[in-house]
Amino acid sequence: MFTHRYRNSLLRLAAGVIVSAGLTAAAQTPASSTPPASTPAPDAAAQAPAAAPAAAPLSFPWKVGPMAVTAFVDGYYSYNYNQPTNSANGQINDLYNFDDKTDQVELSAVKLTLNHDPAPVGAHFDFFYGRTNGLVTAGLQGDYVEQAYLSLKPPAAKGFEADFGRFVTSAGAEVIEAKDNWNYSRSLLFSWAIPYTHFGLRTSLPVSKTETIGVQVVNGWNELTKNNGWATVGLTSALVKTKYTWNVNVYTGPENALPGHGYRNLVDTTLLLTPNSKFNAYINYDWGWNHDSIVGTGASATGDNNTHTWQGIAFAAHQQINTSTAVAGRYEYFTDPDGFQTGTAQHLNEFTGTFEYKIPRMPQAVVTRAEYRHDQSNEPFFHKNATGMADGQSTVTVGLILILQPHQ
Repeated sequence: MFTHRYRNSLLRLAAGVIVSAGLTAAAQTPASSTPPASTPAPDAAAQAPAAAPAAAPLSFPWKVGPMAVTAFVDGYYSYNYNQPTNSANGQINDLYNFDDKTDQVELSAVKLTLNHDPAPVGAHFDFFYGRTNGLVTAGLQGDYVEQAYLSLKPPAAKGFEADFGRFVTSAGAEVIEAKDNWNYSRSLLFSWAIPYTHFGLRTSLPVSKTETIGVQVVNGWNELTKNNGWATVGLTSALVKTKYTWNVNVYTGPENALPGHGYRNLVDTTLLLTPNSKFNAYINYDWGWNHDSIVGTGASATGDNNTHTWQGIAFAAHQQINTSTAVAGRYEYFTDPDGFQTGTAQHLNEFTGTFEYKIPRMPQAVVTRAEYRHDQSNEPFFHKNATGMADGQSTVTVGLILILQPHQ
C-alpha cells in the first residue's frame, strides 16, 4: 500500500499530467466534431469496435410519431463476502450505487427512451424503473424520469445546440447505464465525486474541427428546483482526436440553503486513449470542494464556514477480444478527508475486473458480465454480518442486460 503522503503526491502529479496534456492538445489546430453535450466515458463505438453479426429484423414498429424508441432491461445478482444483513445496513454493498443490493437477485433498471434529433427542433425522454430510479431521483419531483429535455439546433448556427430540461451531468468517465460502461459496477468517482443530473440550460458549439465547448446554467447538483436563489454554472470542453479524446468539465455554484451561499466547486477531467480499434484506456481525475454556510442569525444560527474537499483518480482499460467477448479492469484511489461525501473521513482504494460476453446472432443484444471487485479503506467502514465492521469489502456480481435498439 502507498503511504497517504505518496498518494497525495500521485494525485497531484497525475492531475498535472492530464491538464498539461490537455492544454497542449487544445493549443493544436483542431477539426469539427460535435460530441454529445453530455459527455459519457468511453463511448459505445470505442467499447465494441468489431461489428457484430447482422441482427434479424424486428417485426413490430419502433417509432412513436417522430420519436425513435429504444429500451433495455438490466438485472444482476451480487454476492458480498462480508455478508452484511438487512439490520446492519439494508443488506447492501457499501459505497455502491445502482448494483448495491447484495446476496439477492435485483432489478437494476428498466429504461425506455424516446428520441428525436433536433432538425432544427428535437426532444429526448428517458423513463426508467428499478433500483437505479430510486437512487437517481431520490427526493425529487421527477420520479421515473432520468432525462427530459427539448433541443434546438438552428441550421445556420454552425453546429450550435441548446438543450433545456433535465439531463445527465457532463462530468465523469462513466454514465448511469451499465451497458455503456466497461465495468458493471460504477466507480467511486462516479458514485461519490460528481453529480448524476442537472436541470436547466445546456449549450454546445464546435469551435474547430476537433473541439466542442459548452456552457450550462443549471439548478445545482441533482436538483430540479433550488432553495438558494442562485444558479450553478458549468463549462465544458471536448477535444476529439484520432488516438485520444480529452474532456474537461467545471461546475461552480451555491449548494447550501439561504441565506448563506456556500459554493460547491468541481473540476473533472478524463483522458480517453484509443490507440487501436480493440484496446482503449482512460484516466479520470476529480477534485471537489464545498464551502459550508451559516443559516440564520444570532442564537438560532446553524452551520459553519468550513471548507470540505475530496479528490480521486481512476485508471481503466478495455480489451475487445472478439465480437462477443471483452475484458476490462479499473483501479482508483479516492480520498474524503472530512467525510463530507461518504460520511467517514477515509482514504479508499478500489479494483474491479470484468468479463463481458455478448450472445451473438440474436434480434436483440444480450450482454452478460461477470465481475470481481474489492474496496479497501484505512478505516473499518464496511459492514460485516449483523454487527461487525471491516476495512475491506469483496464482491462478485453477475449482470444480464437485454438491449432493444432496432435503430442502431
